[in-house]
Amino acid sequence: MELNREHFRTIIYYNFPRQLSQQECLAELLSVFGNEAPHQSTISRWYGEFKRGQVSLSDDPRENVDAVHKLIIEDRHASLKISIQKILHVELGVRKLVSPMVNWSQKTLDRFNSGNSKNVYSIVSGDESWIYCEEKPTQMVATFVSKAGHIATILFNEQRTVTADWYTTIYLPKIHSERRIILHQDNASSNTPQKTWQYLTEENVDLLDHPPYSPDLSPNDFFTFPKIENILRGQMFQSSEEAADAFKNAVLDLPANEWNKCFENWIERIQMCINLREEYLEKR
Repeated sequence: MELNREHFRTIIYYNFPRQLSQQECLAELLSVFGNEAPHQSTISRWYGEFKRGQVSLSDDPRENVDAVHKLIIEDRHASLKISIQKILHVELGVRKLVSPMVNWSQKTLDRFNSGNSKNVYSIVSGDESWIYCEEKPTQMVATFVSKAGHIATILFNEQRTVTADWYTTIYLPKIHSERRIILHQDNASSNTPQKTWQYLTEENVDLLDHPPYSPDLSPNDFFTFPKIENILRGQMFQSSEEAADAFKNAVLDLPANEWNKCFENWIERIQMCINLREEYLEKR
């Protein structure tokens, strides 16, 4: 069987949620397919697409290519700028949208006075990640961090997905204390049903939402998980408990100033989104 680009994209897509680094993904492909494996730049490009929420593994439809060709034939002397506008808006039927990241970023900076508000210390950011061990192919943990440091790491036991019941009876109570917190969490479906909102209201927990498909704006995604992955790289664990303990100990060993830098970098990333005014294209 001859492999094409879409076959390799599927393999890359499989490796992405496994949290393999781009280098690990390339090494795995080279070990199996040798010189037929895609180049590092191809893997890097598709990792970027998956981070932005790309789910289609197919090439763009042929009719889009034909539309561009038709436009060029009709007017060979049109300026590049005019041609691009016509291709996007007339022939391909797309329009520009201000990224949801920009709107969210502006609201967040306003809410926390560009990171100068003391309320930044009340933010608890949570997310889930996988740890590799020998007993099970993967072990999932949920980690909560703040500008002051690590708050909690919770081991998923038998289940492998987050449910509303687990989220409100185990997940959130672990990180809730007497002091008021502002919970920063991604927009996964299990985090937003009525039961979750009811719990947050009863426990006096404020919620800081998160723009969709934006892992670069999550402290755990751009700092905690990559940092711990590098620390634990090459270690093998006999049980899920051993893996979770190693993960938690590695997080606890991080110096306090690292967390402060993490949240300062988070504010810088949010400001960068506004400065760049990133735009997306959406099909009309």
